[in-house]
Amino acid sequence: MIAPYKCVVMANGSFPQTALPLRLLHEASVVIACDGAVEALDKTGITPAAVVGDLDSLPPRFRERYADRIHIVEDQEINDLTKSVRFAHRSGQQEVLILGATGLREDHTLGNISLLMDYAPLFRRIEMLSDYGLFTPIRQTTTLTSKPGTQVSLFSLAPSGTISTTGLRWPIRNRRLTAWWQGALNEATGNSFTVTLSPEARVIVYRTL
Repeated sequence: MIAPYKCVVMANGSFPQTALPLRLLHEASVVIACDGAVEALDKTGITPAAVVGDLDSLPPRFRERYADRIHIVEDQEINDLTKSVRFAHRSGQQEVLILGATGLREDHTLGNISLLMDYAPLFRRIEMLSDYGLFTPIRQTTTLTSKPGTQVSLFSLAPSGTISTTGLRWPIRNRRLTAWWQGALNEATGNSFTVTLSPEARVIVYRTL
């Protein structure tokens, strides 16, 4: 379901524990770390190409070890994940997978998921993966891969837009989703499904692994 990514941005939430995200992390040729994620990466034997943040979560021993790749961004209006994703964009990355952005504090998890829509225009492809599922931001009508029985949730970030679906057990027909729960807990019936969006609609699609 997930094609390999050249670039992984590692956030400081729950570190991956299952085979798929760990494999994609180890296969990435570029790993950009939020400063708080460096210690967990080190324990996994991964050296990041860049460490980005305000350094408030970076243990002192890593400040010296990674002095040649630390990029300090002190802007307190954005979080370290956004700082790292913007760094990936400035570095010319076109496809980015975000790991470690969920778990631990629920407010961080919700904020990071919603930020995917802000990141989407910057890249050809950007997704967020946890041990349980994949978040994909879509800004236009899109067909996504699945398996029969894949659990699917749609989270609308533009309530004025209309959404329709085909290939889901409970179809959505030209509907405005004004709360996140309204498009949740659906199920794919085949090997793909399509989400049709009006021009103003913006949706984050979640699929279980």
